[in-house]
Amino acid sequence: MPEVVVVGAGVGGLAAAIHVAASGHDVTVVERLDHVGGKLDHRSAAGFTWETGPSLLTLPDVFRGLAGVAGHDLDDLVDLVRLDPICRYRFADGTGFDHRADAVDAAAAVEALSPGAGPKFDDFLDRARTVWEVSERTFFAGAMTSPLRLLRRMRSPRDLADIDPLRSLHARAAATFDDSRLVQWADRYATYSGSSPYDAPATLGCIPHLEQHLGAWYVRGGLARLADALARIAADLGVEVRTRCDVDRITHAGDGVTGVRLADGEHLAADAVIANADALHLYRDLLPHRRARRRAERAPRSSSGFVLLLGIEGATAGLAHHNISFSGDYRAEFDALFDVHDPIADPTVYVAASSVTDPSQAPAGHENWFVLVNAPSFDDPAEEAARYAGYGDHVLEVMAERGWDLAGRIVHRDEIRPVDIADRFRTPGGSIYGTSSNGAMAAFLRPGNRGPVDGLYLCGGSSHPGGGLPLVAMSGRIAADLCTQDLA
Repeated sequence: MPEVVVVGAGVGGLAAAIHVAASGHDVTVVERLDHVGGKLDHRSAAGFTWETGPSLLTLPDVFRGLAGVAGHDLDDLVDLVRLDPICRYRFADGTGFDHRADAVDAAAAVEALSPGAGPKFDDFLDRARTVWEVSERTFFAGAMTSPLRLLRRMRSPRDLADIDPLRSLHARAAATFDDSRLVQWADRYATYSGSSPYDAPATLGCIPHLEQHLGAWYVRGGLARLADALARIAADLGVEVRTRCDVDRITHAGDGVTGVRLADGEHLAADAVIANADALHLYRDLLPHRRARRRAERAPRSSSGFVLLLGIEGATAGLAHHNISFSGDYRAEFDALFDVHDPIADPTVYVAASSVTDPSQAPAGHENWFVLVNAPSFDDPAEEAARYAGYGDHVLEVMAERGWDLAGRIVHRDEIRPVDIADRFRTPGGSIYGTSSNGAMAAFLRPGNRGPVDGLYLCGGSSHPGGGLPLVAMSGRIAADLCTQDLA
């Protein structure tokens, strides 16, 4: 029998399987969908391919290290392309700047937008570097069960001040920049974890350092190829990955897990189970546990998203691989997301057109537009469907008003709504990142990597350290470390 069963072949689950197998244990991964990768997903139609999950890779060394566990070189498995510009930003007043990959060029672009702001931009990034360096050896170093655990990893009280956990990201940005446009630019990084800059800690300000100094990357052929590479690494270690294999229940006897029961009735016995699943789904459906479920319900949900998948005829002047058109009232946007829970009337619009970098992603003479706007998570699926009727047309109208008039050029159109995300990935309310970082204590409300039953471990966006491509890989490593320590 396998010693360890991993439920879910998302990036966190594959990372966990690789680490556990590299430690010498037999591992089986069971995945409900017909492919690996979880939210690292894609869709193809009419000759176009769109990445429907993460569209940007940061911290590639996390994945290089993961490949190295099995003696692989990640760069032999995937073709990583560093993007320049990282993103093309446009503000409601019609101005904008390109965030360039070179730090000197990036500061110069900011200075051209807002005279005197270049040095402040550099200061913001220098602070971001410090936040990351401290966070990497404390918060991301292992399991996190309490603030005391975090404090014990710190070298001095200065570390706590450096990660800036008690001030919001918006407060940090407003204290740095006099220009409201650059405050909005910095605030945007809260959305990388589905959070609000007005509630999430300033610690999230480390993200622009990761993009600027460690690179913003694309995987040629689409980011889903990264999941295929992880599956190949796992297979080389002897991991069995079973797709189209739905788990009905994680079984246990007394205080310890005994394996998993599949939807077809088969039982896979195991000494340990690592669940790469949303914590609320885990404790409500797979291994019902009242106390753990209540804890999962207390953790703040991340935002969801509304997506248009567009096939566009012709070339669009000024289009970059990644593009942001900001709303005119950012606070109103986040109030709608987390307080009012309404579709956003004046949304910030993100457009990823990977065909700009990789022409294989669209037919010749065409572009693949992945259009994303933030959307609140939901409680009632029936009500949610009605709320988004016609919303795609509204988003296209907003885009046209901001200079992206696609009338007569759309040759393919599809939508992904929050309810679709919830159905496909069994994430409550369609929360893309699982739990958000809203609130100073959000990191400690997030479900831990060790479950309430012996032999049960948790990885993925709803558990520590949170959502996002490199973070879920880290969560897989943390869960695997706990598992192998207990099996030793």
